[in-house]
Amino acid sequence: MKGSTSVESERKFEIPGDAPAPPVETLPGVHGAGPGAVHRLEAVYFDTAELSLAARGITLRRRTGGKDAGWHLKLPLGPDKRIEETEPLGSDAEEVPSRLREMVAAHVRGRPLTPVAKVETVRRSTPLVGEGNSVLAEFSDDRVEAWSLLGAGAPLQWRELEIELENGPEDLLDAAERLVGSHGGHRSAYTSKLARALGDSYPRAGTPSSPPRRKGPAADVLLAYLRHQVEALKEMDPGVRRGEPRAVHQMRVAARRMRSTLATYRRFADRDAADRLREDLKWVAQSIGEARDLEVMRERLEHAAAAEPPELLMGPVVQRIDEELGARHHRAHASGLEALAGERYFALLDALEAFVEDPPLTDAGQRKARKAVARRVSHDLDRLREAVAAAQDATGTQESDAALHEVRKCAKRLRYAAESARPVHGKRAKRLAKDAKRIQTILGDHQDSVVTRALLRELGTSAYLEGANAFSFGRLHANEQQRASEARAEFWRYWEHFSPKRLH
Repeated sequence: MKGSTSVESERKFEIPGDAPAPPVETLPGVHGAGPGAVHRLEAVYFDTAELSLAARGITLRRRTGGKDAGWHLKLPLGPDKRIEETEPLGSDAEEVPSRLREMVAAHVRGRPLTPVAKVETVRRSTPLVGEGNSVLAEFSDDRVEAWSLLGAGAPLQWRELEIELENGPEDLLDAAERLVGSHGGHRSAYTSKLARALGDSYPRAGTPSSPPRRKGPAADVLLAYLRHQVEALKEMDPGVRRGEPRAVHQMRVAARRMRSTLATYRRFADRDAADRLREDLKWVAQSIGEARDLEVMRERLEHAAAAEPPELLMGPVVQRIDEELGARHHRAHASGLEALAGERYFALLDALEAFVEDPPLTDAGQRKARKAVARRVSHDLDRLREAVAAAQDATGTQESDAALHEVRKCAKRLRYAAESARPVHGKRAKRLAKDAKRIQTILGDHQDSVVTRALLRELGTSAYLEGANAFSFGRLHANEQQRASEARAEFWRYWEHFSPKRLH
């Protein structure tokens, strides 16, 4: 089995050991059952001593037997769905493949991964066939025997049914649940065989934190927002390592949100502790974000070049863009992955978790949330107005672009502050966040043009010095100037009617 990534959609059921298997060939859309098979499977599950993976609903196992023998890493994706990463068995039964170890690095953080449970299964599998002999799902009837390796104890034995979709629709899972229920079974209370094997040792889901209250401590607003973003950052980590653009963007946004919110509510917590977190959050956002910025810029320039009349593209313009930005992207991506593999990143995760679990709060953080939070958000609104005034003074000067970029950063900070305030300020905070986001978006396009023009000047200069025609880079530069001018005009039009209501 070669290493691969896929999305698994399945549902497990419990049924009495002596009950006949339900007639799954009668499920809607199923035209019949393909030839069945019996497999003897043995799986050893790995985790840290603290069960860091199990606490996140993640399973890592080495399975022998059956058609998918190998290493399997399963990451939760939602109800009934998981991302499954696989690697070949290899020669060492206790050496977790490096790619899979990297996928869980945000939770393991250098700690050893050792066997925690062993599960043996006799599986009777049956493919469910639909129209055109398409396999809709695979139905499995499992007889299981499992041992926890965390301490002495007798093995557990049970029977479970499982249906895993292949080409079938999602509602086939619901139909299977109704069918199993009509034959004395029910949906399993366990998300995995590992959870059942470990019994009381398996980490239980913690009690969700209560949402901030208007008359509760103001620091609760900060902590609730931070908790959500810490989880978002860790959730996106595997996707960043796979190079998924959405994951890189979302992880960077989570880091920026935390950094910004720590600044907004700096009076609610120890200043030194918050500043250390802000510095490291800035570092990680920059480390992973550079590659994404280059990718976006390359797409922007390629689209711009494609929109040009062919006769005005002098020389290998697109090739130069691809080669230069491709090389930079490769270096930036490697640098980002190196950062995620280092002690500074793991220390940041430790520090973030420690901060939200045992926050170093000040007396100001104990004030009533509604009034104290309103003051901090209003402070960020005033910062935005001051930045806009400075941008108006800089209009027509060399400092104009930098001043508008400062306006964008202030708008972003106001947006995140208003987002965090929604639990205690409701619709008014939501509206303020929406208005701030609009400014951020308009001036984001302006800033993209500023950065793109600098790159085009660099590419044009390089082409000229090599004796090539730099005409097309000049045209693209002029087009970007026009885009920036339009963005500036749009911003000032929007600002003219910008009259947000302050939070009470």
